[in-house]
Amino acid sequence: MPKADDLARLRHMLDAAQETVGFCRGKSLDDVQNDRLLCLALVRLLEVLGEAARSTSGPLQARYPEIPWKQIIGTRDRVAHGYLDIDMGIVYAIVILDLPPLIAHLERAIIRESDGISP
Repeated sequence: MPKADDLARLRHMLDAAQETVGFCRGKSLDDVQNDRLLCLALVRLLEVLGEAARSTSGPLQARYPEIPWKQIIGTRDRVAHGYLDIDMGIVYAIVILDLPPLIAHLERAIIRESDGISP
């Protein structure tokens, strides 16, 4: 995959992760669970994040082992195909606990890929 495509996918991942975290800022799990529109938005953004991750090249993924590629893609598969059994408590935990460090990893990867610097 051309480097430009990988860079675009990293940016898509970052955008989705940042938007997801932003939607939950200041919200409790109860707030999220009681807002159907917010639930749908969070699930969709996790799908986008996972699909963008799936579309990155193997060499890019190998350069950034700190990014949990398999888990991100697996979460996408779970919310896309197991939509009847989505546990919003798990989704909320992902957003609150997992996405902030992922955002930092993605920001560093984007800078490195943009500048042609290896990790």
